[in-house]
Amino acid sequence: MWLIDSSIGRKVVMSVTGSALIFFLAFHGAMNFVALISEDGYNAICEFLGANWYALVGTIGLAALIAIHFIYAFILEVRNVRAVGGLKRYSRKERPAGVEWAAQNMLVLGIIVILGLVLHLTDFWSKMQFQEIMGSTATVEGLGQVSPTDGAALIGYFFGKTHIAILYLVWLAAIWFHLSHGFWSAMQTLGWNNAKWLCRWQVIGKIVVTIIIAMFALVVIGFWCKAHCC
Repeated sequence: MWLIDSSIGRKVVMSVTGSALIFFLAFHGAMNFVALISEDGYNAICEFLGANWYALVGTIGLAALIAIHFIYAFILEVRNVRAVGGLKRYSRKERPAGVEWAAQNMLVLGIIVILGLVLHLTDFWSKMQFQEIMGSTATVEGLGQVSPTDGAALIGYFFGKTHIAILYLVWLAAIWFHLSHGFWSAMQTLGWNNAKWLCRWQVIGKIVVTIIIAMFALVVIGFWCKAHCC
């Protein structure tokens, strides 16, 4: 099948799934940013989404997108390594002219993103939507029993811990590098570029990705400051 056997086909799958994930992150970032403005408003959104059928369908679809994206990324990276001489590729100290740092380190960035995702699922999803699915509540040390819809309490608790806040900021930095390259690369793969628009997509991508990551980062920093500076 072309989307599996062809290098271009695999890149198309990566581009489509990656673009869909960027749209999700934009929504998720805006949703989280509400917590800085109104914790009650944020909890209302959590309750609206919760474990309703549409939220569950969205979660399953999101999980599929992430799995497909990273499986194809791994396949592409393995084939690229083989094509340029195996591990010797990583022994080069100088970056070729015109090649972004992120482009040469997408696999490493991807691994950091996956590890951060595991942390995020452990801290939040397992204590919110998963608990609703199971019909129970999570017990969090320092908070006691936490309602699955009380996302603001969980944000305040976890981001109030300095080491966790730092881990999330490192994770967000890795996502920024990963997406800032992936955004314009997706446009290039899908053919939505030319000599003039390639540079424009690079600038647009950095602006869009910076706004998305800034929303997440401000929530982390804001709740950390609320815990330590107030």
